[in-house]
Amino acid sequence: MKIILPFISNTLMNFVIGLLLARFLGPAEYGRMALALAVGQVVQTLMFDWLRLAATRFYSERVRLERPELRATLDTSFAVLILALSAVTILFLLSGIEVPLTRPLVALAIGAAVANGLFDYNTALVRARFMDGLYARIIMGKNLLSLVLTVGGAWWSGSAVMALVGLCLSMTGSLLLSRHALTDGGLGPRAAERGLASQALRYALPIVMANMLYQVIPLIDRALIAQRFGFAESGQFSLAYDLGIRVVLAIGSTLDVLLFQIAVRCDETHGPAHSARQIGRNMGVVVAILAPTCVGAYLVLPSFQQLVVPPEFRGPFADFFTYLLPGFFCYPLIHYAVHPVFQIRKRTRPLIATASVAALANVGLSFAMPAGAGAIGYAVALSAALGSGLLALIGAASLVGASWPAPRDLAVTLLGSLAMAGAVLPLRGMAPGLLTLLVEVSTGALVYGAVAGAFDLAGLRSLALDHLPARWRRPVALPGVDHVA
Repeated sequence: MKIILPFISNTLMNFVIGLLLARFLGPAEYGRMALALAVGQVVQTLMFDWLRLAATRFYSERVRLERPELRATLDTSFAVLILALSAVTILFLLSGIEVPLTRPLVALAIGAAVANGLFDYNTALVRARFMDGLYARIIMGKNLLSLVLTVGGAWWSGSAVMALVGLCLSMTGSLLLSRHALTDGGLGPRAAERGLASQALRYALPIVMANMLYQVIPLIDRALIAQRFGFAESGQFSLAYDLGIRVVLAIGSTLDVLLFQIAVRCDETHGPAHSARQIGRNMGVVVAILAPTCVGAYLVLPSFQQLVVPPEFRGPFADFFTYLLPGFFCYPLIHYAVHPVFQIRKRTRPLIATASVAALANVGLSFAMPAGAGAIGYAVALSAALGSGLLALIGAASLVGASWPAPRDLAVTLLGSLAMAGAVLPLRGMAPGLLTLLVEVSTGALVYGAVAGAFDLAGLRSLALDHLPARWRRPVALPGVDHVA
């Protein structure tokens, strides 16, 4: 559970850094930076994400000791991919092909892809070995460097280029500061095995392709908005999307790093049937936390916008955020609630088909939007597309006999969210500000917490009691974990 603290701090820091970048860059430059980062994210997913996924699924302390050739294979594969990507990038920059981004931004987009990929891969290795202290140091180091280099570059220059340079340096710098601990003393490149790389690629490629399709959706929307309405409007859309998606993905990944590893241990020690049931219980936990988060985000939106959103983004931010909110709920459910059904079985090919449903829905809805809808139409299309992808994924999971959350937990989540909305919605009539925000958050948390505690929603009350100091509680086990956590 110690790993939760760096996740929470990382979420808060990413949130603050995003707001500061928007403040210092302004809508147009922020729009350029966001588009470059979206391109980099797609490249990162396509080239490097399979290595992160393989580390999460196949690497562990036991594997490090008994099969060091796996780490050697993954490390060597990463180095080869960096060389290949660098060569392709140089050829592209020399080709003269025209794209919406300038040549420096294209180069930095690829640099961000490499830096992000390297950072995510190394942190996945650390998490797979449950090295919580090292993980915290890497995350904290990256955040501190980002404040100095990324935000500092934006403040000093007002340029997306300098902000991206700082971003790349902050991630690589944090890894360099911990380089000795990240080197586990394993075998060198000569120990790499092509068979192991093929095995990892077969497992991860469908997930990678699905993730890439989901990332292409907002990338296309950003590019179309920039083309049709200008980079300033794309920046307005991007800030609302970036802040919202960072929060829900941070929450989802925080849960995933705990819950999916529990399921993997269940699979290793008790077999597939037990791990499948654990995945179903994990879904209930994910829904129980994401649902009130998204409802609460809508309820506090006026005060949040007034307090923290830069003045030049206010108004459009709330509009975009409201229409994107259903998508913010669906996206982490796709990745952290339903994807594990296929990951634990190592049957990941259906993920491509369901992601294709979302991508096609986004394209179709974007073109079907009335001309007067403006850039808001792309937010509506994105949310509807992610909802379509989630429904398709649930259908595919049903076909493979997935276990699902207890209906009682889903009903309690709905009841708690409605009770929270009923209590907080009248407070929206207060003048937006810090006092209103504090009242809204505390009221919502108390109401939802009371409902969740009264019904022991998804075993969360038992889990909370289990982590109180020993003198304050009696021993309580988390339902369904069976001492494997």
